[in-house]
Amino acid sequence: MAGGSFAVAGPAADYGRATITASVVITCIMAASGGLIFGYDIGISGGVTTMESFLARFFPDVLRRMAAARRDEYCVYDSQVLTAFTSSLYLAGLASSLLAGRITRAVGRRAVMLAGGAAFLAGAAVNAASFSVAMLIAGRLLLGIGVGFANQATPVYLAETAPAKWRGAFNTGFQLCIGIGVLVANLTNYAANRIHGNWGWRLSLGLAGGPAAILLLGAFLITDTPSSLAARGQLGDARAALRRARGSGADVEAELEAIIHSIEGSRRSEDARKGKGGAFRRLLGRRYRHHLVVAVAIPFFQQVTGINVIAFYAPVLFRTVGFGADSALMAAVILAAVNLVSILVSTFAVDKYGRRVLFLQGGLQMFLCQVAVACVLGAKVGSDGTVTLARGWSLAVLLLMCVYAAGFGWSWGPLSWLVPSEVFPVEVRSVGQATAVAVNLAVSFVQAQVFLAVLCRFKYGVFLFYGGWIAAMTAFVMVFLPETKGVTLETMESVWASHWYWKRFAELGSSDLGKEAT
Repeated sequence: MAGGSFAVAGPAADYGRATITASVVITCIMAASGGLIFGYDIGISGGVTTMESFLARFFPDVLRRMAAARRDEYCVYDSQVLTAFTSSLYLAGLASSLLAGRITRAVGRRAVMLAGGAAFLAGAAVNAASFSVAMLIAGRLLLGIGVGFANQATPVYLAETAPAKWRGAFNTGFQLCIGIGVLVANLTNYAANRIHGNWGWRLSLGLAGGPAAILLLGAFLITDTPSSLAARGQLGDARAALRRARGSGADVEAELEAIIHSIEGSRRSEDARKGKGGAFRRLLGRRYRHHLVVAVAIPFFQQVTGINVIAFYAPVLFRTVGFGADSALMAAVILAAVNLVSILVSTFAVDKYGRRVLFLQGGLQMFLCQVAVACVLGAKVGSDGTVTLARGWSLAVLLLMCVYAAGFGWSWGPLSWLVPSEVFPVEVRSVGQATAVAVNLAVSFVQAQVFLAVLCRFKYGVFLFYGGWIAAMTAFVMVFLPETKGVTLETMESVWASHWYWKRFAELGSSDLGKEAT
């Protein structure tokens, strides 16, 4: 086996047909709960920032603009301090996800998930007790550490534990939990907005401790992945973890042999590259060019669909187009519910129809919806933002956004976590996933910080801006992304070796490694 990531000959090639057991289902559900903390945070911040009691305490300037007799609807919430409340989490998540790549490789996926849950729990407590903007942002930074750790470790855990035949369905469990977290957060905001005084927003922010506690409990009850255990020399524990995942009567030796061969090959690859730097630097080499492009492009494109800023600021967006405070929060609940149902569709479709067809169909659907929303706002609100949409047109925008969220939910939502987690060879899997998460959080930070200012200046054109990116990313998938449905992690390189463009990088074998090392 060359380079540790090509097909394994012999009986190891049959292990991809492993069946689903109760143990692997329970394990993956517990691991996927890491998505709850990310989803809850995505959903909670936008709703809290529309609560008048929260704005009166921390952002009175925004409240004064809301009360103005004549105002630009697009610019009411344009405040860099207000957006810093949302975006600071993603800055901390960016830094912690890069750190988590090294930690995950050294101590395993489970330990990083435990650390993420603990950091998120602490952040929830600080936010609920906040009495100043500085304290709010400090709590958000702690939440960001938790998100960065959980988002790095959880998708890799799922990819390494689930049988190859059903890896797509299990991995979408992470996005499903994100969707559940978003829905719960929006329901919490809707209820909390009816509580007078400061207790409403404190309740919304403090209940983030619930998802953190679930992640902590789940991480305590599961074992680390067989690949992670074997890579750290714990072969007995790796064999036991495989038996629990595949069933007590299953012959796990073929799969364990493939894992060991892959690890040994990766170590030979590392030995050939001695003196070439650490894992991040190796990832920049020609040998991993195709993996790196996917690790950067897929999460980048996921974010420039505009979905997360819409999720962050859904109540703000719906108030901008004419909904009242309660109606805007309920519209955000509806949007989150549609997204959750669509993720369930992806769970059943991804391993039947494959990754590419969902990427392409979802991209086309989102593009058409973004253009339609821009047309409605351009025709009915105009560029000065002084006209509020009539109720019928507001409902039309809500319907279009729901169709858009459905397209994202069964395509770019779950698949943007699944594909990067499954394409990397074991020697760079942790650092590759860390890179993908870092790109996701970096773009999230930039968008969360600038979106309200961009909305104020671009007006309805912001939806055309996102529509252009959706067209570009759909074209990227059509040309450059191979199908990975049903392929085992240890034989994944064969997919790239048969691709019309990436084969020039994937076909590097052991002889090429020697050339690279010289």
